[in-house]
Amino acid sequence: MIKPTELVIFDCDGVLVDSERIAVRVQIALGAQLGWPLTEDEVIARFVGRSNASVHELLSARLGEETATKWQEQFEHLHREAVDAGLAPVDGLPEALDAITLPTCIASSGSHAKMRHTLGRTGLYERFVDRIFSATEVARGKPAPDLFLHAAQRMGVDPAACVVVEDSRPGVQAARAAGMRAFGYAGGLTPAERLEGPGTVVFHDMRNLPRLIAEQ
Repeated sequence: MIKPTELVIFDCDGVLVDSERIAVRVQIALGAQLGWPLTEDEVIARFVGRSNASVHELLSARLGEETATKWQEQFEHLHREAVDAGLAPVDGLPEALDAITLPTCIASSGSHAKMRHTLGRTGLYERFVDRIFSATEVARGKPAPDLFLHAAQRMGVDPAACVVVEDSRPGVQAARAAGMRAFGYAGGLTPAERLEGPGTVVFHDMRNLPRLIAEQ
């Protein structure tokens, strides 16, 4: 028997704030500059949804530790500049949050500093203050279940009573591994077929999320 939903866990980048397009653009530029030319699809497949530690490991294996460190330092600087130049909530997200009456929290691969910045720029930080969890708090990032299980434990909710809203393949995989139902948002960069899987509802319009959660 499926447990009634008690908690909605949101990813941040690409689910709350429309920052993945910025990140992908910056990663492509850095790849061209630092010796790893990448297409948009390759960046989405390799980097989107993963923690800084996972990305660093990937870069180090390809380019060496020194270049990986340089890449990530430049990424942080360029990403911050681009966010300051113009970042908005995901289309339909504010309306969805207004309609969701269940408790909510954030569990993101991004750092707390990054989320304070992006959520602050879009006016969303106050909606989630004190209910924001980062992959920096756990041993393994997505697609491992650690972060979502940590968020559920901190919020005092059984994982089986949690649903996760994600926009990346590692994210939905992490939700499934945690024993949580997943909603895969395909209105961003990740193709719908990469989000599909057991226990997962794929959707394209954030305004439909409250209804979809209520139907679970």
